[in-house]
Amino acid sequence: MFNITAIPALRDNYIWAIHDDQRAILVDPGEAAPALNFLHSRKLQLKAILCTHRHNDHIGGIAKLREVYNVPVHGRRHPNNPHITNELCEGDQLTLDALAVRFDIIEIPGHLDDHIAFIAPDILFCGDVLFGAGCGRNFEGTPAQLHHSLQRLALLPDTTRVYCAHEYTAANLRFALACEPDNPAIKERIVATQQLRAANLPTLPSSIALEKSTNPFLRCTHPAIIHTLQQRGLIDTSGRGVSELGVFTALREWRNNFQMTAA
Repeated sequence: MFNITAIPALRDNYIWAIHDDQRAILVDPGEAAPALNFLHSRKLQLKAILCTHRHNDHIGGIAKLREVYNVPVHGRRHPNNPHITNELCEGDQLTLDALAVRFDIIEIPGHLDDHIAFIAPDILFCGDVLFGAGCGRNFEGTPAQLHHSLQRLALLPDTTRVYCAHEYTAANLRFALACEPDNPAIKERIVATQQLRAANLPTLPSSIALEKSTNPFLRCTHPAIIHTLQQRGLIDTSGRGVSELGVFTALREWRNNFQMTAA
């Protein structure tokens, strides 16, 4: 059996440590120092690094970590990510014998083209595509790709724990409430999030069930969200009703400029 522990890094990142009492695997180590402190304080031996995508706040600590632990780095190869030693693509499986865990790999573009997710039973490492109550910005590819990637994640079992890479939940919930002011699940999650942050605890992992009930980017067919966007000027140009992709695109554009945006 293993545990999964959040290691705070940089301003609002989490490096996820999958570990028992001897070995560890790190997910998206954007900073070396907190990861090394975690490993040393628990006397853990690093066995592998998993990388969801190439942004520096996810790979910035890999070089220093590998100076201490010469371990494989699993992820999608990209010219701007020189650290990958074992390339993973859609449909691959990654078995990590050190902790007896096997991940299915899916490609989830839309934030960056090289973005992948690591999926095991009831576990999802999704980097910057799905956040607590939100989703990542559409830096590469199209809104349709990002929407499709999120739809794939939403099809995972409701019990799946969502380990995303940033503590953005509180800010994202403010946007979610603006989208659906009368959603009681959002209001309950705001209270729970405030309590966790007041205790200096992560709001993550969440679950697929919680995201489907509170995350506007997974709720693009809900009438309350469509009504809110129509009040903001979204119109049906096809005569067949506002499309789900149209709703998603309008949500992402609104979120990009919503107050003090974090996502």
